[in-house]
Amino acid sequence: MAWAAGPGQAEVVAVEVAPGSTVLHVLRASGMLARHPEIDLATQRVGIWGRLRSLSDPVRDRDRIEIYRALKVDPKEARRLRYRGQRKAG
Repeated sequence: MAWAAGPGQAEVVAVEVAPGSTVLHVLRASGMLARHPEIDLATQRVGIWGRLRSLSDPVRDRDRIEIYRALKVDPKEARRLRYRGQRKAG
């Protein structure tokens, strides 16, 4: 179970659940929703190993459940800004 509230702020929790458990079962068992009330499963997406999944999808042993936060900056624009900053500094 993994959640990053912001850059460099990753929280990873190991969770044991019964066979047949779903993504939602893991989220609840992890305590992540209680520790991070800013997580809104109605608007945020979840996934397993970088692939989008629904809360009702079953999980398997050693799956990494991820909660995705909204992007603040388009990745292409972020690269452009970094490139411009490097050109000016160099």
